[in-house]
Amino acid sequence: MNNTQFTPRVFSGIQPSGGLTLGNYLGAIKRFVDMQNQGDFQTVYCMVDLHAITVWQDPAALRRNTRELAAGFIASGISPEKSILINQSAVPEHAQLGWIFSCVARMGWMSRMTQFKDKAGKNAEASSLGLFAYPALMAADILVYHATHVPVGEDQKQHLELTRDIAAKFNHDYGVDFFPEVEPVIEGAATRVMSLRDGSKKMSKSDPSDASRINMTDDADTIAKKIRKAKTDPDALPSEAEGLKDRPEARNLVNIYAALNEQTVEQVLAEVGGQQFGTFKPALAELAVSKLSPISTEMARLMDDVGEIDKLLANGALQAREITAPILKKTYEIVGMVG
Repeated sequence: MNNTQFTPRVFSGIQPSGGLTLGNYLGAIKRFVDMQNQGDFQTVYCMVDLHAITVWQDPAALRRNTRELAAGFIASGISPEKSILINQSAVPEHAQLGWIFSCVARMGWMSRMTQFKDKAGKNAEASSLGLFAYPALMAADILVYHATHVPVGEDQKQHLELTRDIAAKFNHDYGVDFFPEVEPVIEGAATRVMSLRDGSKKMSKSDPSDASRINMTDDADTIAKKIRKAKTDPDALPSEAEGLKDRPEARNLVNIYAALNEQTVEQVLAEVGGQQFGTFKPALAELAVSKLSPISTEMARLMDDVGEIDKLLANGALQAREITAPILKKTYEIVGMVG
């Protein structure tokens, strides 16, 4: 149990693998903005490009995707003046601490990571070592800032538990109270955004159908058109959440409305219960356009001047290293390295 008082600090990141969607915005970025604006934590947000290359990336595309993700962060409300915004590879302490944690973590721990099994599939032996070991780097991403809280979805809870295990083992092995026990901040029910064509599948940039998702670069007309054509069922909307139980497409659209409008599902249904989708969809389209089109417009402006993005990220890296360099230096001292 940690007795050290750590600065309340949030860390989270997204892979710059291209194609930001509404799912990324509601499931992650919007929550990042909310935590930044609460003022309860110092917030550090990251484009995790080192994680992206655990599978092969086209270099030009990776550079563009990293800048586009940064543009998405900024356009959504993450302020480089309020948060530290960085590109992972620009802060070398991430990788340096990642190696130390690779020596702390056990093979058995890594072998139990379900995300590796899901991503590697049947041909695990052809996967990169990085894909297998990246949870140790993820732990380093968090702990190199002595982050105390991490917003995570259900698919990352296991990795956060591993982060806690690595911190505890390091502290135990070296007889120190140096790394914090990170607390998860679990996403709310309304932030898991599903496909507009199949409410049982998560909205994904890899879906071959562009109509299945709202891209954060879509213009107002495209957003409205996709919502109007979203799959639904013939029944009216219920007045209570229980009525959405076996209606995945209806539940998804109500969840999206609730998340965009800062409401609970129950509050939305109290207002729209009994409506047909012919009435509800236009209202959802209008709401989505009002919330999302300013973001896509600002992203386009930023991407027209990537020098501005690069300058902001370079400044973020300098701020980050003011935190990470002393923590890594002390880690080296604890481990016994001469520097």
